[in-house]
Amino acid sequence: MEYTRLGSTGTTVSQLCFGTWRFGRETGGVVETDRDEAHDLLDAAWERGINFIDTANVYGNPNGTSEAYIGEWLDDYDREDFVIASKVYFPFDGRGEPGPNDSGLGRKHIRAQIEGTLDRLDTDYLDLYYIHRWDEHSDIEETLSTLDDLVRAGKVHHLGASTMAAWQLTRALWKSDVEDYERFEVTQPLFHAGYRDDVKDYLDVCADQDIAVCPYSPLAGGFLTGKYERTDNDDPTAFEGPEGSRGSLSDRFEDFYLSERGWHVLDELRAVADELDATPAQVALRWLIEQPDFTCVPIVGARTVDQLDENVGATDISLSDDQFNRIVSARYAEDGERWGHRA
Repeated sequence: MEYTRLGSTGTTVSQLCFGTWRFGRETGGVVETDRDEAHDLLDAAWERGINFIDTANVYGNPNGTSEAYIGEWLDDYDREDFVIASKVYFPFDGRGEPGPNDSGLGRKHIRAQIEGTLDRLDTDYLDLYYIHRWDEHSDIEETLSTLDDLVRAGKVHHLGASTMAAWQLTRALWKSDVEDYERFEVTQPLFHAGYRDDVKDYLDVCADQDIAVCPYSPLAGGFLTGKYERTDNDDPTAFEGPEGSRGSLSDRFEDFYLSERGWHVLDELRAVADELDATPAQVALRWLIEQPDFTCVPIVGARTVDQLDENVGATDISLSDDQFNRIVSARYAEDGERWGHRA
């Protein structure tokens, strides 16, 4: 495993981040990753050199389960070996029915949630604390000043921002500069080989400001692993895949990942994978790692150790300039128009 500096911070992380959103998550009454499975995966990630762990206060059923699993696991390790990220924004169900101050980015909610997060993780500090979404109901200055207080108090090392618009990220950075608050050093957008132009303005801000990018869903919900096959050339949403696979279970899979553009990109990923004796998933992850304009650390959410091993294999390959650019070009038709989501 190779390591990289996280944007303009002094923190060094593995080229892949291990995501834990499945820890304790229930789907159809079935826990996707239980405590023992979570600990086995964390052991495997560490043994393979991954030192960067991503979670959130609302991951798991009930909320906080993912953080609690990680905190229990950390008892057997040296906390200083790991870079741990969590998030705040969404309603937290740990107190029963959420009250009017149990969500968002107001001072009261942030201060309550950081204490709960630190307690469940059994740690004195977070290396990285994301705002999980933009809060249009809270003044950004209140949010930033509260987060700045957490950094100055030593409870948080660096700040991050998950999904938001480019103008919102720019506004937050400007306010931090003007008021001398700690700024966002890391972002976590939806970004993968078939979905770059859609967030181009956002990524341009990250490149200009030397902000690290840690994409979630870097394999498009499993679509870019190559385990799905198209069944109708006239309908990009028609597909077949392994029984019980995520694509057959989630409406989000069709809404966000299936597209004419996606199939063309997947075809090129398969072609490059054949050339490198790799898998499409490894090529898709490597394409992100090799982004030229900003530090890019994909968040992988493997369900099994075998899946994790495949993902880690992305750190053992490299793309030629031609291979990298062919994946970029696959998003466009011969006339130069970008393939759309449905046609």
